[in-house]
Amino acid sequence: MAEEEGIVTEQMEEASGGLCWLSVLSCLLLACCYVGSLYVWRSDLPRDHPAVIKRRFTSVLIVSGLSPLFVWAWREFTSTVSPLLALLGIRLEGFIPAIVLPLLLTMVLFLGPLMQLSMDSPWSFTDGVRVVLDPCFWTLCLSDMRWLRNQVVAPLTEELVFRACMLPMLVPCAGPSTAIFTCPLFFGVAHFHHVIELLRFRQGTLSGIFFSAGHLIGPVLCHSFCNYMGFPAISTALEHPQRLAILSSYLMGVLLFFMLLFPLTSPSYYGVPTPVCSLTSSPSSLCFS
Repeated sequence: MAEEEGIVTEQMEEASGGLCWLSVLSCLLLACCYVGSLYVWRSDLPRDHPAVIKRRFTSVLIVSGLSPLFVWAWREFTSTVSPLLALLGIRLEGFIPAIVLPLLLTMVLFLGPLMQLSMDSPWSFTDGVRVVLDPCFWTLCLSDMRWLRNQVVAPLTEELVFRACMLPMLVPCAGPSTAIFTCPLFFGVAHFHHVIELLRFRQGTLSGIFFSAGHLIGPVLCHSFCNYMGFPAISTALEHPQRLAILSSYLMGVLLFFMLLFPLTSPSYYGVPTPVCSLTSSPSSLCFS
């Protein structure tokens, strides 16, 4: 009897190992397809040329549109009962908190750069609000291919492929914490020509936001905001006339971020448990609070 139980356990472990390899290979294939689609077009034009950007839009939108099929096939193979759209972070429950809270948390982290930007801006607050509410401003933005790439297409497609499609496949075999920090590795492998991405703290943070909130919209908005802000110009802050106030804001932003990270990513705001959390058998503070 004990021998039979041992054989069954061994077979289950082999099946689990096979599932993990399938998940990892699927994620790697997704990453390669995404980046490969950027280079199917041969051109001597620079990457910021509108014609190049439009062609790449076509490629990544096709790959991103097909990427949920990987999750669907994995879901059918593993007999997962969670709805496909919910696993991808497309659902209504907790939608408003998923828009507001992750973006607020990211803005807190960028408190120093935001303070520096406001000090150096020639516009007053009311001027800025007036510009944002002006339809002509958004018309200009939407006609700018680089703006569309950095603020809309890249955040949406990258978060869909590298977050929404990969996390559901990785969580059952890797666990929540390992899966969160594994997704940026696939992003880094796919963007080996931008290895610095591996070092960006935002990648692991966005995976955590997706896992806790179970929504795609939060990471997309945070990604877009990070692209707009760029990497913090600490060297410029050190030379700024108001450097004491700015550096204090940098420090305060980091401290507040870590203080608010777990309260603002509590799954209780977004519906407990979130769909991705239902895929793991091991309890996690990321799923319940």
